[in-house]
Amino acid sequence: MKPVPPLPAIADLRARARRRIPHFVWEYLDSGTGVEATQARNRAMLDKVLFRPSILHGVFTPDLGTHLLGRDYAYPFGIAPVGMSGLNWPGAEQMLARAAARNGIPYTLSTVASQTPEAVGPHMGDQGWFQLYPPRDVDIRTDMLNRIRAAGFHTLVLTLDVPVASVRERQTRGGLTNPPRLTPRMMWQAARCPAWSWGIAKTGMPRLRFVESYSDIKGALPSNQHIGYLLRTSPDWEYLDWLRAAWDGPLIVKGVMDAQDAPRLQQAGVDAIWVSNHAGRQFDAAPATIEVLPDIRAATTLPILFDSGIEGGLDVMRALALGADFVMLGRAFHYALGALGEPGADHLIGMLARDMTANMGQIGARKLTDLAGQLVNK
Repeated sequence: MKPVPPLPAIADLRARARRRIPHFVWEYLDSGTGVEATQARNRAMLDKVLFRPSILHGVFTPDLGTHLLGRDYAYPFGIAPVGMSGLNWPGAEQMLARAAARNGIPYTLSTVASQTPEAVGPHMGDQGWFQLYPPRDVDIRTDMLNRIRAAGFHTLVLTLDVPVASVRERQTRGGLTNPPRLTPRMMWQAARCPAWSWGIAKTGMPRLRFVESYSDIKGALPSNQHIGYLLRTSPDWEYLDWLRAAWDGPLIVKGVMDAQDAPRLQQAGVDAIWVSNHAGRQFDAAPATIEVLPDIRAATTLPILFDSGIEGGLDVMRALALGADFVMLGRAFHYALGALGEPGADHLIGMLARDMTANMGQIGARKLTDLAGQLVNK
């Protein structure tokens, strides 16, 4: 076996993962929608956030720990939900849950993951969050919440940034359907990726087991849709009120991009706001999340989570400096699994921590609350 080359950045993990994941899976994981302008905008606007280097601070080790929603976390970042996670890398859900438990960060399981809450719960320690695509039917909704709670997930994330299916042209060209069906072309692509194929042979072809347990509908769906679309709805404020009353733990609303929504969400009793443009996978004319973050921060006293476009510890610092309390990464953790298997998640967490430590040393920031003071343009 060839030795693994140094992989000091998320870009390195991405490059290695691309060689080890079949093309049709890669196009699902890596793609945006449209011409992927929102993806590019996320990156470009993050690069505009600058810090002032600072001198004569002596030797110190920055404190990366943080407190969120009544819990202490070792780092100010966690694992965001990714649909069909086990297709991107076989066994991904359990691997990431174990990494979260080892490292003291949250892991968010998606409603449309390839594993059920019951299958993941034993692996996540006390770090389980659950991302809910809103079911239309009240009975299904209630049963899902009961199962999520019984499996040990303590924080619920209501996702609002996928009201309808996006087009995702690259994904469509890749040929992926839901449920996945292997064509001869895909089988050839899989054969060229033995580690992925061997994993799939052990776990079986991924399916949306949680949502499928509520439906007898069979057959393939378009690549930009899945069976969950047959069960869920686009919620309104009344739906949010119902969910707030039904869930007795922390409730986070994901997909907030307009500061005008923040005060009403706070009045509705949500516990935190998650600023996200779904990493450019839903709408190709959205602003970058880092652009809207300061106004949302000014509009609410609620904790704010942030995602979309994060490519290293410095980006985590940028989001924290502009008002986020916590940062989530999704694709990056799957690049890490694709590059290194299960050890990849720990590798990525260590990489992010080292990057933050080095960059905080450059600007003299001993703790996370010092970051905003070192921004070039406040």
